[in-house]
Amino acid sequence: MRRANDDFLVLTEPELGEIVRTQLVRARFAAKVEIAPEHHESWLVLGGDEVLDERPPGEDASHEDVERWRIETRTPKWGAELDEKILPAEAGLEETHISFTKGCYPGQEPIARQHYRGKVNRKLRVLDIAGDVEPGDELQLGDKTVGRITSAANGVALGYVRTEVPEDARLVTRNAHAKMRPA
Repeated sequence: MRRANDDFLVLTEPELGEIVRTQLVRARFAAKVEIAPEHHESWLVLGGDEVLDERPPGEDASHEDVERWRIETRTPKWGAELDEKILPAEAGLEETHISFTKGCYPGQEPIARQHYRGKVNRKLRVLDIAGDVEPGDELQLGDKTVGRITSAANGVALGYVRTEVPEDARLVTRNAHAKMRPA
């Protein structure tokens, strides 16, 4: 967010602040800029022209409500679905966060190569869950491990699932059954 001609604010999840600052310091080249952390409180606002929040007026969304919304919208979170080992295409970020028509940026070559020539072996999927799951639970198809749960709330979960798994497959964990929602 631009606050003035020479003042920008980058908002991140709290656990990403130092990681983002370190990357920006590395990428600042010869520019004379200061990159310093600031602490802010932010709010998730649902609504606008579309009705995304159907709770009765005056009721606050619980952490679990917001987490379920995040999972159902397949929004990855740092430390759960995202870390330095996850390819952007696996998390679906090439659909929402990456431009293939803008100028150069660090890491552009492997991302473009993956997009234009490669295929990923796993994708982040929304799962309907019957039973109890926790992050880290493995997803099984028959006797083969085909994925893992990364986040869960109120009968839904996010997880990375191998791309060769059929859309209508019934997956199992140690305490639950899972069905992938259409991609």
